[in-house]
Amino acid sequence: MVTMRTNIELDDDLIEAARRLTGIKTKRELVQEALRTLIEHRARKNLLDLAGKIEFAPGYDYKALRRERKR
Repeated sequence: MVTMRTNIELDDDLIEAARRLTGIKTKRELVQEALRTLIEHRARKNLLDLAGKIEFAPGYDYKALRRERKR
């Protein structure tokens, strides 16, 4: 992991609310968790934006793949 040192001003009320919700003690860990959560959320949203826009190859049977996964 590559790290970057930076100084930022954070809202004390937001930090305290995040600490209560997560149990995370340090500001560094809170910011890192917030960034991970933001990235995951946006990545999922971007995938949802593709819904109905993907054309599958002829003969592709997604239902057969789902049946295989359940076994």
